[in-house]
Amino acid sequence: MNIIDIPMFIKEYITKRPTSLFAPDIEKYKLQLTEKIKGKNVLVIGGAGTIGSSYIKAILEFKPSKLVVVDTNENGLTELTRDLRSAPNQYVPQDYITYPMSFGDPVFEKMFLTHGPFHIVANFAAHKHVRSEKDQFSIEAMIENNVFKAKAFLDLLLKHKPEHFFCVSTDKAANPVNVMGASKKLMEEVIMAYSSEIQITTARFANVAFSNGSLLAGYIERLFKNQPISCPSDVKRFFVSPEESGQICMLACMLGESGEIFFPKLEEEEQAFFKTITLDFFKASNRDIQLCNSDDEARTLAHQLEESKPYPVYFFDSDTSGEKLYEEFYTEIDEIEMEQFESLGVIKNARKLPISQIEDCVADLKNTMNLGKYDKQSIVDSLKKYLPDFQHIETGKSLDQKM
Repeated sequence: MNIIDIPMFIKEYITKRPTSLFAPDIEKYKLQLTEKIKGKNVLVIGGAGTIGSSYIKAILEFKPSKLVVVDTNENGLTELTRDLRSAPNQYVPQDYITYPMSFGDPVFEKMFLTHGPFHIVANFAAHKHVRSEKDQFSIEAMIENNVFKAKAFLDLLLKHKPEHFFCVSTDKAANPVNVMGASKKLMEEVIMAYSSEIQITTARFANVAFSNGSLLAGYIERLFKNQPISCPSDVKRFFVSPEESGQICMLACMLGESGEIFFPKLEEEEQAFFKTITLDFFKASNRDIQLCNSDDEARTLAHQLEESKPYPVYFFDSDTSGEKLYEEFYTEIDEIEMEQFESLGVIKNARKLPISQIEDCVADLKNTMNLGKYDKQSIVDSLKKYLPDFQHIETGKSLDQKM
C-alpha cells in the first residue's frame, strides 16, 4: 500500500487549514519574537518528541545562538539531529548539542550548570498518553514525571532564573476525567505557584495529528506490518498539525505574561471523529476497507491480506478508563481573553497557590505511594483532594487491552 503524503493529508482532511492557524500571530509579533530569541541560549527538555522537536524548529526560525536538547529517547535525538541537518535552509546554531538523559537525574543538574545560563527553557518531558493509566505503578511513574520532577526542576530554576520558562500541558487538564489529565492539571498548579518568581507560561492544545505514539501514527506502523486498523467510533478530538503544535508553544513561551495558560481558538464544529479521519485516510490512499465485527476477525483477515483486497478495519465503542468522548480547553470558571491574539485564547485567572501548599500536596501524594499497600484508587482519591474538578472515569479496562 502506498503511504500518502501525511502533511498534505493533515491539511486537507484533519485540520482543513492550508496554512498554519498561528501564521498571522507569528507574522504580527515577528519583531518581538526576534528580539526575545535571537542570540539567546535555549534549553529544550523532551525535545525529541513531536511537540518538542516542532517547538525547536519554530524557535530556530529566529536564530538563537545556543541550543541544548535533552531527552531520554536516544534514537529520537539522533533522528532530530538528522532531520535538522538534512532539511534545506535549516538554521542550526554552531553551539548545538543533544543529551540522552532524564531531567530528573543528578547528571542533568551538572550539565545545566555547566552549559547555562539559559535564557529560554522549555519542558516537554511528560507522560502524555491516557494509555499510561493502568494501575498504581504506571500512575506513580506518571505523577513522578509530570509533577514531582517538574517541581524539582522549578526549584533549580529559582536559583538560575531564565527569561522565559514554558511547560507543556494538555486539553485533558480542563475538567480531567483521566489520571494523565489530572497529573497535567496538577502540573499546572505547581508551575502557577512559582509564576510570581519565574516567568512561566503553559499551553493546552489539541491532539497533534500523527504525533509519535498516537493512534493515527500507529496506522503507518500497522500498514507496514500488514496488521489491522482498530479505531474508536465515538471519540472526537480537536487537532493541530505537528508544525502548529510547536508554534503555539513558542508563542505562549515568548509572548505570554507569567501565569497565563494559552489555547488555540478552535470552534466546537472543528472537532473530528477518529472514525471519519480513518475513512478519509483509506479514501485518500485509494484503498477499500473491510469492516470487521471484532479484533479476532480483523486479525484473521489481515493474516490473509493481499494488496488487492480491502483492508480490515475494526470500529468499536470506547469503553476504557479515563476516556472522554470530547475535548475542552477551559472551564466555566476560567477568565478568558480572546482579543489579544488572532489564533490564541488566554486563561488569565489560573489559580496560584502558595508553594508551601504545593509542597504539602506533593508530600501527601508521596506518602500515599510509599505506603506498604496502596492501589490505583487511593492515588485517585489523593488527587481529588487537590483537584476538585477531577471526575475520574473508571471502567476497569485500559487501552492496553485494545489493538
